[in-house]
Amino acid sequence: MRVVLELPPGLNGDDTTFAASGRWADGSNVRFREGKFETIGGWELLTTTALTGVCRTVFGWTNTAAELNIAFGTNTKLQLWYDSTVYDITPSSGFTPGAADGTGGAGYGTGAYSVGDYSEPSTAAYYPLTWSLSAWGQNLIANPRGQTIFAWTNNTASPAAALSNAPDECTYALVAPTRQVFALGCSAESGGVFDPLIIRHSSVGDNNEWNTAANTTAREYRLTGGGRIVAGRVMGQAILIWTTEGLWLASYVGSLTNIWSISKVGSQCGLIGPNAAVVVGQQAFWIGPDLQIYTYALGGAPRAVNCPILRGFSDNLASAQGDKIVASSNGRFSEIRFDYPDARDGNENSRYIAAHVPTLNADGQYAWYRGDMARTAFVDAPPHPIPTYPLGVDDDGYVYWHDKGTSADGAAFSWYIETADNYISPDVNAMVRQVQPDFKNQQGPVFVDVTTKFAPQGDATTVTGSAMAPGDRKSDVRATGRVIRVKFYGNSSPTFCRGGNPTVDYTPAGGR
Repeated sequence: MRVVLELPPGLNGDDTTFAASGRWADGSNVRFREGKFETIGGWELLTTTALTGVCRTVFGWTNTAAELNIAFGTNTKLQLWYDSTVYDITPSSGFTPGAADGTGGAGYGTGAYSVGDYSEPSTAAYYPLTWSLSAWGQNLIANPRGQTIFAWTNNTASPAAALSNAPDECTYALVAPTRQVFALGCSAESGGVFDPLIIRHSSVGDNNEWNTAANTTAREYRLTGGGRIVAGRVMGQAILIWTTEGLWLASYVGSLTNIWSISKVGSQCGLIGPNAAVVVGQQAFWIGPDLQIYTYALGGAPRAVNCPILRGFSDNLASAQGDKIVASSNGRFSEIRFDYPDARDGNENSRYIAAHVPTLNADGQYAWYRGDMARTAFVDAPPHPIPTYPLGVDDDGYVYWHDKGTSADGAAFSWYIETADNYISPDVNAMVRQVQPDFKNQQGPVFVDVTTKFAPQGDATTVTGSAMAPGDRKSDVRATGRVIRVKFYGNSSPTFCRGGNPTVDYTPAGGR
């Protein structure tokens, strides 16, 4: 007798393993594409030169000669990869290196234990230093959080320098489609006092003009309500602005009396950290301070995203390290991804959750998956005439092209996918005799574990079947029970497997 494992895409790991019957329950480094699972692509070093400091932001763009530039903001440096060489373009003045780790929010009882006076707010920087990076033509606009805004003018022999007249302190900077630099959460024009809800922007086409006189297009705004501005993103011709409490939309109007119109589009859906949001086309995805995933499309309202593996993330996010969360996209596979620090591994980014997001499945969910991988920064493939790949930076400062090849820069990497518990024979015992693969483009051996129980909460017995080389028609295994769980996995160089509908072959074994 045979049971075909024809399971819908996506992991369902928050239910009990038996409540998720008929689904994939767990996995690592296995994505879902066109309804079926496959091993993620490998990664290869961009350069053998490690970055200095812990990288939190990476940004790629092309200059007027169609040459690729990649900027990296770490807690100690601003660095640039160009023509296979890493350059130090850290501002020679006006920049202060920052912390690599967070210590807690600014408020009652915050900060590391026993740091500062009891019940007093943190007086020093309580967040890891992050950067906001964007392109001004072929030049780079760079803002280390809490400091002024710098520009690098495409000369590897010269470091970045502060923009003239820009705010002395800025939470997040970006370049609008109108060629204006926005300072989100910054020093006020009058008096220069920092206000976490003030927004200022430069004149159109002039990033050194910040005077709001009547004959300029520079302006200053202040959001109403509480909280503080966390970050912003460009979406088409508009700008999304997140506070700790909600989401605002800035729309270009164009008149001197009303250059930008800023309105609130959502409450209780703020942003946990400056890198925790990503825009894919006309849709944004982000993680809020409540550790919920949200999405927003122009013309609609923010809504929570149903994620059936969210609990593994929210229950294990390292304390006070939410500012390290990095959201990114992968256009080739229509995916979003969140790298985060898992307390089970320490305080640095060590795991990720991701989803294939073009359409919802029958349960109204995206196809989610997860993995173990240390990446402190991640970004989609930079724009370039020659196709590139997504970029990730590990906690040692090494930069990798991702989804390139089928190995971990020549070494093996691990992957697995496992079903939930399923009754194979609810009335009598059954003996599993073999698992018949349905794989495509397999590279390296694939192993299979069959776990059986006589009841959903009974004792489990796991048997490993014979390794399956590419082209093998079966894996022999002997396991008896009524409840079955099947796990496929690999760990080789190269390694890859696209799954179809594997089959479990069994025979009744008697007993009730």
